[in-house]
Order: sequence, then structure tokens, then C-alpha cells
Amino acid sequence: MTRSSAMLAALLLAGGTAMPAALHAADGTPADIPINGSRIFPESISADIDGNLYVGSSSGTIYRVESEGKTAEPWIVPSAENGLTSLFGVLADDNRGLLWVCNNAPFGGPPQPGVKSGIKSFDLQTGELLGTYDFPGDGPAACNDITIQNLADLYVTDTAGGRIFHLAPDGQELELFVQDPALVGVDGIAISGDGTMYINNVRQNLVQRVNQNPDESYAGLTTLTLSEPVSGPDALRLVGGNRFLQAEGSGNRVTYVDVDGDTAKITPIRTGLDSSPGVTHVDGVAYATEGKIAYMFDPALKDKSPDPFIIRAFNLPDWP
Repeated sequence: MTRSSAMLAALLLAGGTAMPAALHAADGTPADIPINGSRIFPESISADIDGNLYVGSSSGTIYRVESEGKTAEPWIVPSAENGLTSLFGVLADDNRGLLWVCNNAPFGGPPQPGVKSGIKSFDLQTGELLGTYDFPGDGPAACNDITIQNLADLYVTDTAGGRIFHLAPDGQELELFVQDPALVGVDGIAISGDGTMYINNVRQNLVQRVNQNPDESYAGLTTLTLSEPVSGPDALRLVGGNRFLQAEGSGNRVTYVDVDGDTAKITPIRTGLDSSPGVTHVDGVAYATEGKIAYMFDPALKDKSPDPFIIRAFNLPDWP
């Protein structure tokens, strides 16, 4: 595949050509979607081309909202066979009929011996586990988010280790794409309409371009000059061209990120969210998760119920 193929992949992965998934209130606004469960602490969210939504959770359960569905229901639950423990990034891969997930040691809990960070793939129709790809090496690691370039080249961020890994088409193991102290905190990752890779950094509050050589090897970072500061940038999803959706956890909002050369305009489109780590979109409607992460770490909230957890739905301005 050539880089031009990334345009088609991006449209599929972003959900821009998907069937409508939103239920609407009487006034035409899209309806929020409750998640069926307690203490879910959702993180990433993704949409497939049919408008189904997929949500990862700190407990390792993958929730699914079927197109036109009213609730997010448990779809794949942790088991000895699938080895799910705690999930960050999820990404629907329509081209290959797969759901990719970032699996980690339990988030906010005691370490579990033998649990490694890495990615797993599941059949997008049946939920069957198809592959497990652990991060190689020792040291701190946190598999955070996933993107696909050229329809089949998978790239995965490691927030704690400051690494990006690559899984080649039909690859059997992850290969190191880059490791750099400047990448500690790397979180969201996405491919623009012209095949350029972008990342954000949740610790350093940056949005960056990942430069690549003609052979697609790593060629350094360009930190974009932003029109306004961002706070805890997390999910990064392509809308189209050089426009992305970005969820800001500590910023409690979702924004547009419009890249123009070495600059990017930040436009808030939904504020007042409760630590929002994930966002995706289907046919002009955005869906954002609320992590409510304070309930895991704030002593004043740890013994209180964070329920219910709701996927917030809202129309995207200037669509398409």
C-alpha cells in the first residue's frame, strides 16, 4: 500500500462514511448513551463503518453499542482465555474486520505479576480473540492508543516508556518504531488524510507531527504551535483532511484540532465533561466518554459511587 491509501483507511477508521448510529431527542439533538454497569471507568471509544460503537474500560470489559442502540452493553468480558485486564485504546479496523485494544495491568490497582502491556485483536463480528502482541522488553509500559497507516500498518503508543511500536501487515510481533525520552507521555495517535502521523502528549500538553522518511522510518518530531493551550490531551481521531477530534481529560472537553503546517487551531466544541479520555464520531455526531477518574484516586471520592457512566453525544459543527 502507498501513503495515498491512508486517505481511504482514515475515512473508514474515523467513521466518516458509517451509517447513522445516533438516537435523537424530539428536538433533533443526538441522545446520550448510558453504559450498562457499575464503576466502569471507560477510556477509549471507537466506531466501525456500520455505526457500532466500542468502549474499553478499566475492568477489561469491552462494551458495544449496536447501531441505533440505546445502551452500551458488555460484549467481551475478561477471561483466562482472552487475558483482558484493563483497557485503554480501542480501534475498529474495518478493512480487516478486527477490533484492536490496548491491554494493561489493572489501572489504579495493585500490580498483577505476569501481566504485560500490549495489544490484542478480536473478530469485529464474533468477539473471538485472534491475536496477542505484548510490548517487548522490560521497564515501565502503558499501551495507550492505536492507529493504522496504509490500511494495514498498525502503530501503538506507549505512554510510560516513551515509545511507539509498529505491527506490520501479517506481523507476528511488535517492532520498535521509536523510543525517545521526549515521547514519555505520548498518548493519542492518528493519521491525517494525506497519510501524515500526529500524536499528542498527555503529560507535556503537546500536539506533534511524527516525521517519517520516504521508507516510513522515524525522522523526528515537530511540536505544533497551538492557538490556545490544551490540558491532558488524550484521544486523537481524524475527522477528515487535517482536522482531528481531540479529547482532553483534565481539560474536561472535546476540541477540533485543525493543523496548518507547523501550527494548529484549537476549537472547543464540547466543554463541561467529567475527565473525558475518549472521543469518536459517526456521520456528524461525536461520542465522548467520561472517565470520572477522580473517583479512583481522590480520597474524598474513592468511597462514593461514580455511577452512572454515560457516553455523551453531540453534533459536530461545520459538518461535513
